[in-house]
Parts: sequence; structure tokens; C-alpha cells
Amino acid sequence: MSWITRTLEAAGWRRSLLLIGLGALAGLALPPLHLVFFLIPAFAGLLIAVIASKSMRDAGMAGWWFGLGHFAVGFYWIGHAFLVDAERYGFLAPPAVIGMAAGLAVFPACAGAVTRYICIRLNDAPGGRVLVFAAVWVFFEWVRGWILTGFPWNLIGSVWTFSDAMTQAAAYVGVYGLSLISVIAASFFAVFHWLPSRRDAASQTAIGLLLLTAVWSGGTLRLMTPEPGDIEGVHLRLVQPNVPQNLKWADGHKVGHVRKMMNMSIQKPANGDTMPTHVIWPETAIPFNFSSDAALKVATARVVPADGLLITGAPRAEKQPDGRAHLANSLHAMNAKAEIVATYDKRHLVPFGEYVPMRQILRFSKLTAGRIDFSPGTGSGIMNLPGLPPVLALICYEVIFPAEVADTPTRPGWILNITNDAWFGQSAGPYQHLAAAQLRAAEQGVPLVRVANTGISAVIDPFGRRRAELALGDEGILDAALPAALAVPPPYARFGDWLALALGLICLVGGGFWKNRDNVIADTTPFS
Repeated sequence: MSWITRTLEAAGWRRSLLLIGLGALAGLALPPLHLVFFLIPAFAGLLIAVIASKSMRDAGMAGWWFGLGHFAVGFYWIGHAFLVDAERYGFLAPPAVIGMAAGLAVFPACAGAVTRYICIRLNDAPGGRVLVFAAVWVFFEWVRGWILTGFPWNLIGSVWTFSDAMTQAAAYVGVYGLSLISVIAASFFAVFHWLPSRRDAASQTAIGLLLLTAVWSGGTLRLMTPEPGDIEGVHLRLVQPNVPQNLKWADGHKVGHVRKMMNMSIQKPANGDTMPTHVIWPETAIPFNFSSDAALKVATARVVPADGLLITGAPRAEKQPDGRAHLANSLHAMNAKAEIVATYDKRHLVPFGEYVPMRQILRFSKLTAGRIDFSPGTGSGIMNLPGLPPVLALICYEVIFPAEVADTPTRPGWILNITNDAWFGQSAGPYQHLAAAQLRAAEQGVPLVRVANTGISAVIDPFGRRRAELALGDEGILDAALPAALAVPPPYARFGDWLALALGLICLVGGGFWKNRDNVIADTTPFS
């Protein structure tokens, strides 16, 4: 037994530090590094520690320490948001990252405790433990996606977005199903610690590797199917102005930001192609109450293509009948006559960024400009815009919620995600945000267009592949056709998270019935 496994099976601070380190390794598997092989020591080590725990509490603490390291590495970029106004909020950056990691670590803690509880009652075999652990882990990933408004960012399945072939599994079982497959494959290496026969351990570990091979092979075959082509007569221009967050709302710069985007919008295509039919600007690109400013609408209408649209983000303020101010984070579509033909108000707001929960108790202001909380919009987000297929509008992190993207009354022809990732600088955050967008496109079988202030702006096809993009921190325009959606929606688009939850249930039942050869298990009865 190595010192690592001895440490994982013992109580004390060394075990806690090792688990933090294993969680950090799992964080390095996330975008943009994609060091997926680190999932093997990370999850195998966590499972060994959970099974060796003497109580549910100890197993829960093992998961919590792991989660602390995992989320601290995965969400370090949250601290950048507090440095935009460093004088007022800079001191909050370290406690915000650690506090967020500590809070989110509750979910791995629950996974550890529940795994141990189930395994005690099943008198389980090593392979069964792997299946139970993977099912429980993904269940709590799913819970994290909706409890307390939800935050399904950096799900384990997102580690595969560097591989178009692996990403195709999301079309069938969603990102949660891809997480399940990943945790199974990585955790199977723990059986080497328990089984007396290396041959038996190797054969069980091969199950996980064969599973990954099958996913990759199936994805490769799916990508060989013909593409549906592009939408005829639609030429998009994505404008990425790269406005620094600390200048975005500065009074002396706001007009200049709008002029800059107007000039970028009317540039001739570098390759001499057709001029755009639709121009798209990022989230809150116009830092004024655009819908109520007639002069500003007339001025910006000069960049709208004939018979086309300018689609832009802007705050929307209006006074309600009771006299209170209503503030929304909105997306507007305006034609060449300076008429706003459609508006979408962001429905899923960012806690503390766009509103302060429990405002009566917590008296501090939100991080975004202004002291008035944003109000959530209503409706499905499906917009019917002239000259375009029906579009599902998503603002900022709304794109990270798989179930909400799937929950629309009609299937969209494409998804438009406008965002402002300038808050997070040159960090992992924008890459992770883009990875979520890729997965939504693959899950739904529809293209996704992402327009970001500082990047990464991209056109993603219905298979989740990035067709064209503007790099993080670049200023520029991206002219591209709009890919068509798949004619037949993939299974996930029809059944949603039920498919992944059903797979998890199968793993849970399978783990309960797993029996080793001759029912002989070495070093597998730590429970007392």
C-alpha cells in the first residue's frame, strides 16, 4: 500500500491536504487546460477515501475537502470581478473565491456521504462501488444545477469539449450523462487498491476505458453524417469591441464605445464577401436606456443593413405604475427605420452581480453599475425576427443551464448568446463559458452564435463544433453564415435530463447487484 492510499485511509490534516490536492487536479481537467488524465488520480483517490471513512460524516468531509480544492481551482477567475473596482471590492476577491469553493463543496460532500451510506447497505464489490459513486456524484451535479437558483458551471462532462467526437455524447445523454461516463472511467482505477488479483482489477478498469472508446467511436461516426448546410441569405456580423470593464460604464467613454461599434459594424468584409444582413453586438453593448432614447436609436440605425437588423444588448429602465423603477438586462432587435421589433429581458439573473438576494438583510450594492437591482424577464426567450429562423435568446450565463435551454415551447432554429466576459479578464472563465455554449449546441442539435465583449465570440454548428471564432482579448469583427439546425432533434433535445438520470439509476441498481468472482474481496471491508 502506497503512502498515498495510507494517507487517504487515515484521519488527520495530511488526508485533508491530499484531498484538496486531488480536487485541484480534477480542476485542471476543466477548460482551458483539459488535462483529463488528472481525473484518474482525483476520482480514484476520492473514492478510496470515501470508502475508507469510518462514518458518513468522515466520508462527507472527504468530499468537502476534495470539493474545496476542485472549485477553488475551477473558479479562481471569480476574483477578477472584484478587481475591476479594486478600490471598493478588491479586498473581497480572496474570500469570495474561497467562500464560493467552500459553499459549492457541499455537493461533493453530500456525494461522499451518500456513497458511503449506500455502499454499507449493499455489502458491495469494488466495481459496484464505482457505479454507485458515479451515479451519486452526477445526481448532486444535477442538484447543483437548480438549487438556490442553480449554478451548473464546470460540470465534469465539460472537460471533453476539446474533442468534437467526445462532445457528441451530449446529443444523447446531455452533459450530465457525459459526466457520468467520465467519473465511471476515472474511478474504476480505484479497484487496483481493493482487488487481490491485478488481472481482475485490470479487466474492470478496462470497462471504463472501453466505455470512453465507445463514446469516441460513436461520436466520430456521428460527425461523418452530412451537415445540414447554412441558412440561405443570412450573413451575420459579430462585433467584439473589447471594451475593458473598468471603462465600460465611465461617463467620459460610453458614447465612444457606441461609436466604436458603429464603425466596426460598417467595415467592408476583409475577403470581399457579401455585406452582413444582421449585425450583432454583445451584452449591454449600449450603456444607455436604448429603448427609450429616440435620438440614439436614429443614430445607430445608420449601421443597420437594409432589410436587416441590429441585435444588441442594453439595459432597459422604465417606471412601473406603482412608481418603482424597473430595470432589465435586455436584448433588442432594431430595423433600419430605428424601430425596435423585438425585446428579450434576461430571465435568470446572477445573484450579487445583477441583484442582491435577501435585499432587506444584505444592505450592500451589487457588483454591476447602479444600485437598483435588475428584475427578471418573463416568457420563453424564443424570438421571431425578420429574415431569421426562430431564435432562442440567452444573455450571459443563461447558456450554462441545460434544462432551461431545452424547456422551450417550440424548437428554435438557432441560439443566440450575448455576453460580457470582460469581468473575468484573461482567465479560464471565458473558456469555460464557451465550453458550456458548445455543449448546448450539441445537446439541442441547433447552431449557437456567441457574441462577447472581450471574447470569446464564436459561431458553433449544431454538432457543437466551433466553426469560427474571435480570440479572447481581441478587437474585431467576425463575418459568418448561420448554420442550419439538424432536421431531427437529438434524444437529449426531446427527453432532457431524464436520460442521464435514468442512466444514473441503472448504475445505482447495477452497483447493488455487482458481485466479484467467488465473492472474494480483499481489503474491502473498512466499515465498522
